[in-house]
Amino acid sequence: MINEEIRAKEVRLVGTEGEQIGIKPLREALQMAMDLNLDLVNVAPTAKPPVCRIMDYGKFRYEQQKKEKEARKNQKIVDIKEVWFRANIEEHDFQTKLRNVIKFLKDGDKVKCSVRFRGREITHADIGKKILDRVKDEVAEISNVERVPKLEGRSMIMILAPKN
Repeated sequence: MINEEIRAKEVRLVGTEGEQIGIKPLREALQMAMDLNLDLVNVAPTAKPPVCRIMDYGKFRYEQQKKEKEARKNQKIVDIKEVWFRANIEEHDFQTKLRNVIKFLKDGDKVKCSVRFRGREITHADIGKKILDRVKDEVAEISNVERVPKLEGRSMIMILAPKN
């Protein structure tokens, strides 16, 4: 809340440089802010009495937005890429999919490795586990296993995260 939006009778006033001015009536605090061509901003509305600061609110908001934008620019968004394997996958197909897993991990993304079972393949879930264990062993030096291979419905899923 700023200026006339403040509804307290008395406020604890903080100056432009952060110095404590003391407890003042709201009218007097507003007048002091207007004399300096600045705003009276309620920084701690729950305190007794509320703490208000004299500042240039527009400049404050601008700098706050700049900081938030800088923080968003620096954060890394981690995607989850998914690579599907089949229970009866051939060697060349396995190597191709493994290259994709390695590329995703090096890009800093998490990888969800899934073995999809069709028809009666589901009775041989151990084959799917062997495939996922082989993937885990191949990328052991660049990744951590975030979720061990687990059967969910007709597919077995394992999640790999890149090492930092």
